[in-house]
Amino acid sequence: MPAMRLNWKGLAAAAAMTVAAHAATAAVPLPALGANPAEVSVSGLSAGGFAAVQLHVAYSATFKRGAGVVAGGPYYCAEGSVLNATGRCMTHSTSIPVSSLVSTTNSWAASGAIDPVSNMSGSKVYMFSGTSDNTVKQPVMDDLKTYYQSFVPAANIVYKNNIGAGHAMVTDDYGSACSTTAAPYINNCGFDLAGEILTQLYGPLSPRNNGTLGGTFTEFNQSEFITGHGVAATGWIYVPQACTTTSCRVHLVLHGCKQNYTDVGDQYVKKTGYNRWADTNNIILIYPQTSTAATNSCWDWWGYDNANYAKKSGPQMVALKAMVDRVVSTGGGSSLPAPTGVGTSGATSSSMTIAWTSVSGASGYNVYRGGSQVNSAAVTGTSYTDTGLAPSTSYSWTVAALDANGAAGAMSAAATGTTSADNGGGGTCYTASNYTHTIAGRAYALWGLTYAYGSGQSMGLWNIYAITTLKQTGPNYYVIGSC
Repeated sequence: MPAMRLNWKGLAAAAAMTVAAHAATAAVPLPALGANPAEVSVSGLSAGGFAAVQLHVAYSATFKRGAGVVAGGPYYCAEGSVLNATGRCMTHSTSIPVSSLVSTTNSWAASGAIDPVSNMSGSKVYMFSGTSDNTVKQPVMDDLKTYYQSFVPAANIVYKNNIGAGHAMVTDDYGSACSTTAAPYINNCGFDLAGEILTQLYGPLSPRNNGTLGGTFTEFNQSEFITGHGVAATGWIYVPQACTTTSCRVHLVLHGCKQNYTDVGDQYVKKTGYNRWADTNNIILIYPQTSTAATNSCWDWWGYDNANYAKKSGPQMVALKAMVDRVVSTGGGSSLPAPTGVGTSGATSSSMTIAWTSVSGASGYNVYRGGSQVNSAAVTGTSYTDTGLAPSTSYSWTVAALDANGAAGAMSAAATGTTSADNGGGGTCYTASNYTHTIAGRAYALWGLTYAYGSGQSMGLWNIYAITTLKQTGPNYYVIGSC
């Protein structure tokens, strides 16, 4: 199965494949290493490539150095539709509306849903597309270049598209034959792609370490940043020895579909070539991991988990940024622990209540939506009602305790919630078979069942006989109901 082919009928067979297992170890908290916040970047393959673009664009104030994209596509390419994802964004069966996606980017930046686009003018981009890649075809990457040229100077963009690689991360000494598209989706093409990406993002580098690495691989706890949402309980971080005493760079590495630790073991973490460059160039590498509960183990770049998947408020997006924030932080400030038991309740069309368990010694709390503080004064209780929200929209919140000096302690795990539909009613209803709903892009199929886009409500069996009425309450957001 190609690394990002969203073949719903083949999911059951894929799940039956034997997967690699690693010895059970106690995952540790992701360390605060005081890394340089001006030297943060991201790269990814396939679904990870699309997600890398999402992070670079939505959090351009964080990923200042830029992005490396291998077999990805323009920001918000799927526009919340799996049909767009598998069609125009992979095979280029129809044209990608690049100018419209640029307009959406500008509009979301103006509203604060993503960071200002001006941040990207100082960043760099490296793009790679193999001539034998029939999963994400080169015209998709061509459109990505066109998209980026609206925000990034042309001189800051490198596009490598003349190597006969299949759909894979490319190395100069490890993996399958170059033109292959098969697990583990790492190909030996005699080309050091990781080195080229890091050189483009950071400038000239010291020679890589081809011997025994001097740093440390650590399995860290991802659950403090997010639970569920297709993200695994643990991820990996590589810290060069020098970075225990020196403020280093940070690079976030996103695997493709069917490439997480359960799928391919440590091959993506240890065999793709990043670590040997990081070791001699003071670059901390974070390797977050999806779980096999995610569709094809993919990162969410078309909305299988959340309608806000491409915005700062997308659950996966919030978690990935929070991982970078942790590594950049110094661990200074308050020593108060992260609040626990954070949850959401009382949803209306414009508000949500967030509550948590009290922290001993806390003088108050700050509440953050999508990484931005929403309370103007310290919250003295253990709940907060966030207002001014959009109807039928999913958001993510975190909470930090404040000490007597007002310094914030550790950030809580994220809690997500979805506002209700506008109380004024309205909306458009569609009554059709579950099969028809998926073809129309109002729902998606998984393991023989059907789920409404946006709300994720279960609609029953995926066939032409099960009839469901879906009400559209927002862009790409549907609920079971009637008008």
